[in-house]
This record gives sequence, structure tokens and C-alpha cells, in this order.
Amino acid sequence: MEYHVGKNGSDENCGSIDFPFLTIQHAADLARAGDSVIVHEGEYREQVNPKNGGKEFARILYRAFDGDRVVIKGSEKIDSWENTSGGVWKAVLPDSFFGDFNPFVEKLSGDWLERPNDYPLHLGNVYLNGKCFYEVPSLEQVKNPKPKSECKFWTWDEGRDRHIDDVDSTLFVWFTEHDEKSKSTVIYANFQNHNPNEELCEINVRKCCFFPEKTGVDYITVSGFEMAQAACQWAPPTAMQYGLLGTHWSKGWIIENNIIHDAKCSGISLGKEITTGHNDFSNGKLKPGYQYQMEAVFKARHIGWSKERIGGHIVRGNKIYDCGQNGIVGHLGCVFSQIYGNEIFNIATRYEFFGYEIAGIKLHAAIDVQIRNNYIHDCTLGTWLDWEAQGTRLSANVYDKNNRDLMIEVSHGPCLVDNNIFTSDYGLNNGAQGNAYIHNLWCGFIDKYPVIDRTTPYHLPHSTEILGTAFIYGDDDRWIGNIFVGKKKGDRFYTEVQDGKLGYGTSVYNGCPSDFAGYMERIESVEGDHQRYFQVKQPAYVDCNAYFNGAKNFDRENKCFVTDENPNVKIETENGQVFLEIDFPEDFIESDFARMNLLDCDSLPVPRLSEQRFDSPDGSKIVLDKDMLGESRKDSAALGPIQNLKAGHNRIRVW
Repeated sequence: MEYHVGKNGSDENCGSIDFPFLTIQHAADLARAGDSVIVHEGEYREQVNPKNGGKEFARILYRAFDGDRVVIKGSEKIDSWENTSGGVWKAVLPDSFFGDFNPFVEKLSGDWLERPNDYPLHLGNVYLNGKCFYEVPSLEQVKNPKPKSECKFWTWDEGRDRHIDDVDSTLFVWFTEHDEKSKSTVIYANFQNHNPNEELCEINVRKCCFFPEKTGVDYITVSGFEMAQAACQWAPPTAMQYGLLGTHWSKGWIIENNIIHDAKCSGISLGKEITTGHNDFSNGKLKPGYQYQMEAVFKARHIGWSKERIGGHIVRGNKIYDCGQNGIVGHLGCVFSQIYGNEIFNIATRYEFFGYEIAGIKLHAAIDVQIRNNYIHDCTLGTWLDWEAQGTRLSANVYDKNNRDLMIEVSHGPCLVDNNIFTSDYGLNNGAQGNAYIHNLWCGFIDKYPVIDRTTPYHLPHSTEILGTAFIYGDDDRWIGNIFVGKKKGDRFYTEVQDGKLGYGTSVYNGCPSDFAGYMERIESVEGDHQRYFQVKQPAYVDCNAYFNGAKNFDRENKCFVTDENPNVKIETENGQVFLEIDFPEDFIESDFARMNLLDCDSLPVPRLSEQRFDSPDGSKIVLDKDMLGESRKDSAALGPIQNLKAGHNRIRVW
């Protein structure tokens, strides 16, 4: 059955193309496996709650009609503003306007959420012509807003203030108060020299734009929509993870070719449901937060967390931007998914709030998740793979102008990071072990450290079955075929600790044995059952890398190319295309050091803890015989992510 929805329709109609329904929700109430919901041009202010799921070979398809711009908004227009003085206006809205969810009363809250101030924020937002305002704690600050140019509260990037590019936008502010006596919500906003009743003014009133209220609504395709302005709550891994668009503990969704923007917190959620825990740490603090998260993993297994029931989603071809917490988030529910061909940018860059769950892509338990061919830029953190990044592959992505490009934390591997471009000043935050970094371009420094104050799970290969838990001893990583570009002293992000835990290149692994035999020899020389594993560094398998402009190599690396020349790496965009510019000296291109043998998963030692090969989700062999552009490496591979670079200046389209 094919149901049509149009702004000229009625929910009393039959839903044909000539007699469409008026609301998407009415079609969603009727749609069954194999049906399609086709939505025509227009703006739909509703929260779509799909009631029914499809089947693997009989999906339910929701899509925009060919060529039509279809927008689903979590907001409503407000044109009843009263001017109080100057640019300050007031709107008084009865509680009945909001129904059972009022984001101007609901507080932003949850585990691991922090704020740059001492006042609580609300889930509400005010928008003028699509531009989002900033919340302030008093009417006085609405009347006299102060420009906000930087933020100093980013505790994980000490000494690096975060600058807000559009300072003038921070003068557009709002404040709210609830009048219990009249049962109304009052919103004050400073519109500067604009009249909100004559221009497009909106406030968000719905939690989501497209999100099933119940779990297990499987095999849905969502294609070709624009969705915006939802008041979704903070989404830590220990809580119900709402998103502007989300799958809610289901299987087999395809989310493709959508434009997702202006989520209060997360754009797309592939995440956790509520019965496995909901902010228990914030609510009670009986145990450490990570302990509640560990319990969530085991509780998920008890309710059927498995490949057969959960995950396996495809997220492709979407543009995701201007979200307060994440572009894509997911704990547990993201397993066995594919995320590719997306552009993700301006995530958590308003600096209104902070928490340790922020990134363009932030996944926990990304078991067998494949993240490839994405362009992730201008985010607080590009990608954060946290807990159980096992069987995960991050391949052929372009990262640029992020505060940090990549973070992998408390995971035991194998996670394969290959053929990527990382050009931001902070390249990798590595609090994990057992991973492989192959054929990448790194222009930022590496931060590496053990985590021995908590254990985290690892699994049977390609499964959610838990095999054990362990500390992160650090190291046990493979670095082969990468190009590192350092910075010279005096540069803004020069890192002076080149031989400690921070540095440009692989010198951060100095002191590690270079093979497993050397590791076992050291282990056997130390007394104690488990104490020895805290004292002896795990191996670092490092070879065939190139180091430019002050980047430093591992002191036991057998074959490497080192030069002080600067390749002047830049990412440029033109007409929606992304180009890499890089200069290579002729002595590098012509050198034997610039080539290496082809690698496959059998060439890489298995991680010591998980003992799982670097193979595909179906168990087949991975062969790194193609570069990030799909060009064949034939019998001899060039270092870095691109095979056919020449001496001198190169300008290559990479996305």
C-alpha cells in the first residue's frame, strides 16, 4: 500500500496521491510491513511516532516525494510577541499550548553533563529566521546581553580556550519563567532590531521529530527529509537516548539522504532504551557512573541485546549540523551498523553546555560498526568510540578543523583505523589498546595513556556475548604505513612533550617492546600474578611510517622516512567537494621508504586481551589493497591514505 501526505490533504481522505492525508502521523498509524508513506512539499510541525515496523524484506518506507522539500519540525511559530523595551519582547503561552511536554520547564539534565555556568539550562530554544538564541539566567541579562567570544570550561582541553566565531549571534538571548498561578510560560527574548511578529520566529515544543515511543519497531526506512528544532534531552550511555530522529532499540533501519539540524542535544540516535538504566548515577550516586554503565551492558544482554534483535542500521548520505551534543549517538543499539557518506559539522560548538558525551559521532559498544567515507569537520570532537569498540572499522573518512579528531577510549580492540585523513591540531586521544592505525594521514598530536581505575568489557568475536572485563594497560597498538606531520616550536599547538604521552608521531610508544616475544620475555622477568601486567608495557608494532616537520618516530621502528620538510597540508572545499592539498619532496616519493608491502588482517598481530582478528563483521579477511579513493594498491602500497601522489604539489578530491 502507498499512502500520500500533503499540505492540501485531510486525515479524512483515503491517502491516495489525489486525496492525500494531512499528517504524517495518520499515515504512520496505518502503515504496515511493505507499505510506503510518501510525503509531499511542505512544512510539517508534528512528532512522528511510527506505530508499526516492517520486515527484513518488506520494509516500511517513509520518504519525501521526488524533488520536494519536506520539512518536519519540532517547533511552532510564535507571532504574539509584545515589545517591552528596545529589542526585548515577551511571549506568554498557556501550559495547554505545550501539552504534556514543556521544554521551557524541563531542565537539561543527565549523567556526565556539565555546564559553563552555575544556572540550569532548559530544553527549550528560540529561533529567529532559523538562527538559534542563547539562554541566559535572568531578565536583566536579556535586557543587557554581553557578547560571548570564548569558553574556558573545556576541562579535557586545558589551556585551549574555545572561540565562538560569530560573536554577534551571542547577543540574541532569551530567558524563561513559569507562572504557576496562571499556569503559563513567559519567554523574554532580545531580538535586537528585529520584529519577531513580522519575521519567522519559532520555539521548539516537541522532544523529537521522528522517533517511535515503543521499542522493537524494526525495518523502517526514512529518506529525503529535512528535520529540525527538536528539544531532545541529554543522551549519556546510562540513560534513555533520545534523538531528533531515532530508532529506539530496534533493528534494521535505513536513515538516508536527510538534512538533520538544530537538535538541542543529539541529531540521530541509535541508542539505548530506558529499562537498562536512566541516569541512576545523577539520581543517586550510590555507585560510580562507570559501574552503572557496566550494569547497563549486562542488563541489555538480559533483555535480548543481540545481532538478531538489535542494531544493524544503515545511516548514509545525511547532512547533520548545529546539534548541541552529537550528530550521531548510540550505546548498545548501534551494534552491527554502517555509517557512511555523511557530512557532520558544527556539533557542540555553541558552548552553552558541556559533558563527557559529545562528538560528531559518539558511540559506545560499537561492535562491528563500520564508519566510512564521512566528512566530519568543525566539531568539538570528530568521533569518539567509547567502550567495546570491537570489530569496529573507521575507514576513508576526512576530519578537519575539529577541536579533536578522534578519541578511542577504554576499548580492548580490535578497532581498525585505516585510510583516513586527520588534519586537525589534536589528532588522537588514545585511552585504549589493541587497535590498528594503518595508511592514515595525521596532522595533529597524539595523546596516549592507560586507564587502570576501571575495567571494561570485551566480547566473543562478532557477538554481544561478554567474554570478560579488563583494565586498559595501554599500547598493544599497530602503526603501519602512516604519514605524520608535526609542528615546530612556536606554533600555537606545538606539543613540547615529544617523548612522553603526548607527541607528533609514534615516539609516544618509546619504551615499549617491539614484538610479542619481547613482551613475554619482560613479563616472565617480573614476579606476581597480575601485578606484572601493570609494570610491563605492552608491545607497539610500529613500522614503515613517514614523519614530516618535526614529527618523531618510535625508537625501535625498523623502516621509516624522517624529514624536517613541511608538506603544507590543507583541506579546501569548493562547490560541495572536498580537496586535500599536500606538497611532497621528490626524495620521499622516489624513496624505497615511501612504499611498503600490502597488508591484510593476517599481517596484524591479534590484540592480547580480546584475541580477535582484524577481520570483517562476517569473519572474512580484510585486505588493504585499495586506498581511500578506491584506487588499487596492486603489489606495492604507498604510505598514507592516497596511492597516487606525486612529487611537488598535489590537489586531490577526497570527498
